[in-house]
Amino acid sequence: MSVIGCGYLGAVHAAAMASLGHDVVGIDVDEGKVADLTAGAAPFFEPGLAELLEDGVRSGRLRFAADPAAASGSEVHFLAVGTPQSDSGPAADLRFVDAAIDGLLPHLRPGAVVAGKSTVPVGTAARLARRIAESGATLVWNPEFLREGWAVHDTLRPDRLVVGAEDSPQGAAAVDLLRRVYAAAIDAGSPFLVTDLATAELVKGAANAFLATKISFINAMAEVAEAAGADVTLLAEALGHDSRIGRRYLGSGIGFGGGCLPKDIRAFAARAEELGRGQSVSFLHEVDAINLRRRDRAVRLVVDALGGLVFGRRIAVLGAAFKPFSDDVRDSPALEVAVRLRGLGADVLVTDPAAIENARARHPQLGYAASRDDALRDADAVVVVTEWDEYRRELTPQHAGGLVRGRIVIDGRNCLDAEAWRAAGWTYRGMGRR
Repeated sequence: MSVIGCGYLGAVHAAAMASLGHDVVGIDVDEGKVADLTAGAAPFFEPGLAELLEDGVRSGRLRFAADPAAASGSEVHFLAVGTPQSDSGPAADLRFVDAAIDGLLPHLRPGAVVAGKSTVPVGTAARLARRIAESGATLVWNPEFLREGWAVHDTLRPDRLVVGAEDSPQGAAAVDLLRRVYAAAIDAGSPFLVTDLATAELVKGAANAFLATKISFINAMAEVAEAAGADVTLLAEALGHDSRIGRRYLGSGIGFGGGCLPKDIRAFAARAEELGRGQSVSFLHEVDAINLRRRDRAVRLVVDALGGLVFGRRIAVLGAAFKPFSDDVRDSPALEVAVRLRGLGADVLVTDPAAIENARARHPQLGYAASRDDALRDADAVVVVTEWDEYRRELTPQHAGGLVRGRIVIDGRNCLDAEAWRAAGWTYRGMGRR
């Protein structure tokens, strides 16, 4: 098999497929990335990926190339290129998808299967299927449902496998091939769902829209809780016991970020507008707005806790990645909070176990500390914005108190024990907490 595009999705998919015994070639136009992957070096931080890459390359089951011709002879080609937000609006930019198909078409053989994994607007697959059919190959859509920090696990043990195909003998044969590809996961109990192409495309967008809505719902409740003198963490706990609602993704804080959720909900809404059904998902605009407001609220909590005097104050920002177990700083709420505080004149020092170099490349104007304790030393206030274990579990208020200048902590993820920090003499402020 070939995997076209070796970014976050493609590199993980290629390494995971090789670990299952498949013969895999990963293809990417970035020759530097290809060289790193060929050496078995992971181009980003993802738990478990480095080990899979090293094992796959050493075994000979996994190789990488910059020339699309390396895909020749593969039975199945996974399309895993990025679909970023367009520079001109909220819609998805499909230039990389179309370029990947252009490069792949001359190397497709009759009977081959192209399996799209990229997140695309509904209707894209039908358009691509017509082009691919001219080569005698067949297109199916097989969306990914990866969580950064858990991508290897989610690829090898997915909670569901969705394959969209046309209702034809070629489509049925392509579905059977995907069943063989994912035989280990299916045998382990992963549901295998067969749909039409449009439904398969919609599944990923709808899933992200639902998750984003749930997160923004509890953050909206945090706004109400603050005004009413209530505690959103207790509210979420009570709501979560309702089996119709569930506790997952009801954690209030500074909101979601990353390279998927924000741009995917905007693209989903934009495509609905194009289909004449924009009103059906108009609520997603408010979901987006609520999410962005949480970053404003975190900054305001810091300013208020410092008595409105931010200029020249030293602030330790614990976290740069948009979530733990990742070095991804794309649309990171953590970094945006740091940048805004820096803009107010604060002396900001950011630390993160994995994302410092990526953060520095995007925001060189910020100060960075190699360790948590270096960031805490002489700080006037501490802001927890990414819930890494070394901040939420391993950092005690007593240890932090021996390093800082001012005992003020802003819990941007509601991940600390508020009473323990207050009992240790800290001024504690959470998101939507009394």
